[in-house]
Amino acid sequence: MTNGLIGKKLGMTQVFDETRLTPVTVIEAGPCRVVAVRTKAQDHYEAVQLSFGEVKERRLSKAELGHLKKNQAPATRILREFKKDGESAVGQVITVGMFKKGDWVDVIGVSKGKGFQGVVKRHHYAGGPESHGSMFHRAPGSIGASSFPSRVWKGKTLPGHMGAERVTVQRLKVVESRSEENLLFIRGAVPGAANGIVVVRKSKKS
Repeated sequence: MTNGLIGKKLGMTQVFDETRLTPVTVIEAGPCRVVAVRTKAQDHYEAVQLSFGEVKERRLSKAELGHLKKNQAPATRILREFKKDGESAVGQVITVGMFKKGDWVDVIGVSKGKGFQGVVKRHHYAGGPESHGSMFHRAPGSIGASSFPSRVWKGKTLPGHMGAERVTVQRLKVVESRSEENLLFIRGAVPGAANGIVVVRKSKKS
C-alpha cells in the first residue's frame, strides 16, 4: 500500500451534516495502478510509483511506453511516487477506499496561474493615495539603497509572475468517501482549477 493517491479536482459544492453546511471540494481519486516498487537494494530508497488516467499510446513517448509495458501497465500520462506503507506489488490497484470519513489529508496541486501582476495584488502592498494628482497609486515605491550596496537586495518583493506553482494544503478533513464512484469529498478548498491533477496523501500532522 501507499500513503496517498493521484486524483483530479472536479470542483466545489456543499454538503449538509447534522449541525451545519460544509463547503467541500470533490476529487476523483483513483483508481491508481502500482507501476513500480522502488527498493533500497536496487534504488537505494523505498517508494511506490502509481499511475492515473489512461490515454492513447500515441500520446506518449517511446521511453514512457517502454517503462509502462515493461511493468504490464496500460498507457498512462500521470505517474507519481508515494511513500511505501506496507506491502505493495506491481499491478495492484489502489482505490479511494483507503480514506475514510474523518481522516486528515494533505492535498498537493498546481495553483491557478495569474500571469504578470503588480505588488498590490502579488504582495498585498497598500498602495498610495488614490486622489487626483498624487502620482503614486499602485507603484512599488523605493526598492533599495543608493551608494551602498548599489543593488537591490535578494528577496525584494517586486512585480512578477504570480501563481502556477506547486502548493500543498495541509490537514484537510475527509467529509465523505464514495468507493463505488471513486469520489472523495474534502472540507475546504484545494489548489488548482477544475480538472487539475492533485495528489491526496495522509496528513503529516494528523
